[in-house]
Amino acid sequence: MCQYNKMFSHVYVEKGVAEHPRTKQILEKLNNTTVIEIDHYKDVFCRKKQSISAQSNAKALILAENTSGCIYEGAPVCQSFGNENFYYCSCMMNCIFDCEYCYLKGMYPSGNLVVFVNLEDIFAELEALLAQKSIYLCVSYDADLVAIESLTGFVREWIAFTKKHENLTIEIRTKSGRCDLWSNYEACDRVIIAYTVSPQRIAAEYEHFASAPMERIQAAKCAMDGGFPVRLCFDPMIYCKDWRGEYSRLVDDVFSQIDGFTLWDVSIGSFRISQDYLKKMRKDMPRSAVVNFPYDNVNGYYQYPENIRSDMEEFMVQAVSEYVDKDRIFMWK
Repeated sequence: MCQYNKMFSHVYVEKGVAEHPRTKQILEKLNNTTVIEIDHYKDVFCRKKQSISAQSNAKALILAENTSGCIYEGAPVCQSFGNENFYYCSCMMNCIFDCEYCYLKGMYPSGNLVVFVNLEDIFAELEALLAQKSIYLCVSYDADLVAIESLTGFVREWIAFTKKHENLTIEIRTKSGRCDLWSNYEACDRVIIAYTVSPQRIAAEYEHFASAPMERIQAAKCAMDGGFPVRLCFDPMIYCKDWRGEYSRLVDDVFSQIDGFTLWDVSIGSFRISQDYLKKMRKDMPRSAVVNFPYDNVNGYYQYPENIRSDMEEFMVQAVSEYVDKDRIFMWK
């Protein structure tokens, strides 16, 4: 039985993609799951009065077609890493992990997962942009593609597409500890595998269902060994009691396994989120410590008070710079 059978309570399939080859491939792997045909994914995904926290243990999978465009300019709270033409792509919505602080809980009305099976249309949209300019594209901000690769195969397809387009660089961000992909997939120096790494305490308290930090570190090493450029993201940093000790141990754990000189780069940033997203998350998760922290509102974005934010970020830059050149350490401004 596929590992995802236990994860998804139901599979909803838009009638328009019922015969799509990717739909059939996914359903073959979920042969013991209840399948329900629908007219449009928003009929399920956008219905009123959903509780994302209640859905975290019983997600539904929705297979759909994206007809409204999937490529967007990078958001202000995201790092561009010095790239001028910075975009992100949404070929999936939501994540199989359940991190309490994740902005997706505030952005989407549902905890269910949407997979847009018409990846070829997304590629066509991207090719039109690539005909005009070079593109830096983050393909897994709104989902964790690596974590669900066995079901969709999207990571393999994105690598193959990128290899064919010399003016395209992509980032695939993940909290998955899968190591097997990077020895089976042919590396490309324009496919950056980015691992979000957190202290064990933060992962245990807030990053539900995500791979353990040491598993992510080992997976990052496997990706590097497989020839992929690897980015480590100490982002978002989450405040907790003895945060200095927690993040010191994390840095020690990371660089006991990974050679900082061969890393592509490092991202550092403390937690920040749109005021509208956080308002919605607080309503849905009134007992979450990380969601209900007394953040400061700065120009419509909640973040830690300046003394906490600057202490945490400066501490992390100093700790990481012992292993990585400062010109390869990027901070969110």
